[in-house]
Amino acid sequence: VATALYLSLKTRYNREIHLKVEMFLNTHGKSKATRYTFSEVKKMARRFKVNLGRGGYGSVYKVRLLGFCYEGTRRALIYEFMPNESLEKYIFSRDSNIFQTLLVPEKMLDIALGIARGMEYLHQGCNQRILHFDIKPHNILLDYNFNLKISDFGLAKLCARDQSIVTLTAARGTMVYIAPELYSRNFGGISHKSDVYSFGMLVLEMVSGRRNSDPRTERQNEVYLPECIYEEVIAGQDLALTGDTAEEEKEKVRKLATVALWCIQWNPKNRPSMTKVVNMLTGRFQNLQMPPRPYVPSENHAMP
Repeated sequence: VATALYLSLKTRYNREIHLKVEMFLNTHGKSKATRYTFSEVKKMARRFKVNLGRGGYGSVYKVRLLGFCYEGTRRALIYEFMPNESLEKYIFSRDSNIFQTLLVPEKMLDIALGIARGMEYLHQGCNQRILHFDIKPHNILLDYNFNLKISDFGLAKLCARDQSIVTLTAARGTMVYIAPELYSRNFGGISHKSDVYSFGMLVLEMVSGRRNSDPRTERQNEVYLPECIYEEVIAGQDLALTGDTAEEEKEKVRKLATVALWCIQWNPKNRPSMTKVVNMLTGRFQNLQMPPRPYVPSENHAMP
């Protein structure tokens, strides 16, 4: 009897969820994405023969159109195909030619600025603020012309544009890029500044070509990447550059590193907004102050 009751309640719950989703889809009218049947999706994906990878919410297959499928448990989002894969492929490539061809200083600045503007739109340009919560190189996709797009909104959360703090029941995101307030409320409230932190970590990896490690790791032989880059910037050392490079190009990389170091301040209040980040990246490096040393919480330091 108990099992039958459980199944009945589960069926009713699933039916209610289905009706709510259908009502939501119908409210969008002509602005909603194209809807496909599951049989159409199978044809588009050639019966799922080409698997491009797997994320936290399921497998990714090559498809040729845009839209979605919603048929009970058969659900799919159809994205534009990005042939040059993700930024992660180029940042951490063992092929030095690939790294140096794409991630020259000018291109790195363009990529960082493109991500910053995309995030600024999510935070400020929509009717509701969109917090991504999973900004990382793997989720920055590149098209045929290496134009970038922010992807994977599976962890995203909507909130009012004037809402400064949001509530989450658990931390979300990829560990290395998660802002400290997401796993400990002692560092402040969760907000759009949490995405800013992730952006900063992404840029630090980009300018160094090195992977960051978890700051809470017990492996003491690992050097924490932000601290390493901070020391290099203070000492005037080159970052992610080899051979003879013009001082102007070196300055662009130092600017990127400095902006990123502001973005990863432990206190969310000391991080810039994405609008401020865009202004910092398009301004002059001489006017950009160095932030406090990474991972030293301080109430006495504020954004310049």
